[in-house]
Amino acid sequence: MRYEIIVESDFSAAHRLRAYKGKCENLHGHNWRVQAVFTKSNLNKIGLVLDFKVAKRLLEKILKELDHKELNKINFFKKNNPTSELIAKFIFERLKKLIKNEANLEKVSVWETPTSCASYGA
Repeated sequence: MRYEIIVESDFSAAHRLRAYKGKCENLHGHNWRVQAVFTKSNLNKIGLVLDFKVAKRLLEKILKELDHKELNKINFFKKNNPTSELIAKFIFERLKKLIKNEANLEKVSVWETPTSCASYGA
């Protein structure tokens, strides 16, 4: 058994997919929605997995790196195509470093449209 909390935030950014045949090879933008799932088998002494405010603040700290940017110009995406899958990985890896041992980061999901989502997780 484990407990789980979920926080969401968003950012706006542009990208273009390299080696893609179609419209998405052209520069275009999205209003991305991001969800982070944290888990823990035991709650802390006041009954929390992690304070929602703390989880959201850490997520938003990472999203500031992406907000209103052309993702292809960010170092990670100069080598990696800025797909939703790799954006989820980028956010997950940075958030995992920030969260340390306070909780387990289970998964990060990224929506580029209201009906299209990619996830990366443990």
